[in-house]
Amino acid sequence: MATTMTPTATPEVKPAVKTAPISLTPNAVGKVKEIMAQQNPVPTGLRVGVVGGGCSGFSYSMAFENAPGMMDKVFDMDGLKVYVDATSIMYLNGCIVDYVETLEGAGFKFENPNVKSTCGCGSSFSV
Repeated sequence: MATTMTPTATPEVKPAVKTAPISLTPNAVGKVKEIMAQQNPVPTGLRVGVVGGGCSGFSYSMAFENAPGMMDKVFDMDGLKVYVDATSIMYLNGCIVDYVETLEGAGFKFENPNVKSTCGCGSSFSV
C-alpha cells in the first residue's frame, strides 16, 4: 500500500531587516560626506547621539569617528556609516536629520517625533 504524502505549508522565513532608528536625508548624507572628505585622516563614519545638557535636558551630538564603540549599532546610509550608541537609539527612534541652507544660515536640522518640547534657542529638547 502506497502512502501519499501531502505537502505541508511551511512559513516563509524572511531575513530580519536591520532598519535604522534614525534616517539622514540625501542632502545630509551628501554634506557629511563632503565634510568628511576634507578631514585628514578621513574618518570612517559619523556618530549621531543624544547627550544630557542644555536648557531643556537633552541635546543632539554629531561627530566623526574612526571605529564603532562596543555598544554601538552601525547603519549604512548610502555608503555613509552612521554609529548610534544603545542609549541614544531610544531617543532617536523615527528621527530624520536634514541639511538645510537658508538666508539665516546653514546646518543640520533634527526632526524628532519623540520631542515633547524644545528650548527657546532650539538647541536642546525634552522627551
